[in-house]
Amino acid sequence: MAAKKPAERPNASKEELLKYYREMLLIRRFEEKAGQLYGMGLIGGFCHLYIGQEAVVVGLEAAAKEGDKRVTSYRDHGHMLACGMDPKGVMAELTGRIGGYSKGKGGSMHMFSKEKHFYGGHGIVGAQVPLGAGLAFADKYLGNDNVTFTYFGDGAANQGQVYEAYNMAELWNLPVIFVIENNGYAMGTSVKRSTKSPSLWERGAAYGIKGEAVDGMDVLAVKAAGEKAVAACRAGQGPYILEMMTYRYRGHSMSDPAKYRTREEVEKMRSEKDAIEHVRDLLLQGGLASDDDLKAIDKEIKAQVNESAEFSKESPEPPVEELWTDIYA
Repeated sequence: MAAKKPAERPNASKEELLKYYREMLLIRRFEEKAGQLYGMGLIGGFCHLYIGQEAVVVGLEAAAKEGDKRVTSYRDHGHMLACGMDPKGVMAELTGRIGGYSKGKGGSMHMFSKEKHFYGGHGIVGAQVPLGAGLAFADKYLGNDNVTFTYFGDGAANQGQVYEAYNMAELWNLPVIFVIENNGYAMGTSVKRSTKSPSLWERGAAYGIKGEAVDGMDVLAVKAAGEKAVAACRAGQGPYILEMMTYRYRGHSMSDPAKYRTREEVEKMRSEKDAIEHVRDLLLQGGLASDDDLKAIDKEIKAQVNESAEFSKESPEPPVEELWTDIYA
């Protein structure tokens, strides 16, 4: 394992760093538990884990305010937790129980929370991008200063509807931040093999959209870029593109053996670029927290995740009558 370089002096307070550490660790431990439940047969269908990409959504949520909206793809559990949705409701939805956010009818890819302004989880690649532009259009029409975070991956960045949304968003100066979570492999094909122009954010230049690439494994870099993009959108200078250079440690979904990359590559990213370990180093080397402090946080979060898992097992399955609710006639 390569030696880590000394952590730089953080441009954040002790409270902020502990908050980011706690939020990223909650996502990591929740997803690890979801993987276990999937292996036990308690979660059916598809299950796409966010392990490795935690800094992206935690950093951007740190730049958001009440009223801002978010919409994403099917790798969505981390986004739900980061915007404050209850882990019990998320896990119960994963196991198809009535206590879930969609009453057990949506599963991993289709959860929503009106209270937290979370507009899904979407299973069709790229489908959420024009929806995100539409959410931003609503806010512009209503005359408020809310912003919509529209997340999609490097694979979806090759979808035609993304560029239709870009065109309309720039034409109307919509307050939308298009967040490309570039983990390098889409569903299993390296971006180097699938994309002739590897700098995905620069494609917005054809429409006059500003943007930048960001180290998506550094929560403070993500937050700083997010604040810049948010400020532009709130000032009527949207849209904005943020390409987050990140990495997923697991396969595309739980059924993906991920043989398209080497074990050594994954371990190198874990040892040198892990987002949670980066913040841990900042806290320890800055004298802002002790190893015992961080162990206590981990213990507390594991207990919270275990509680959500127990709730998901004990919550009943939805009754047959639920098939006829929440649908258009």
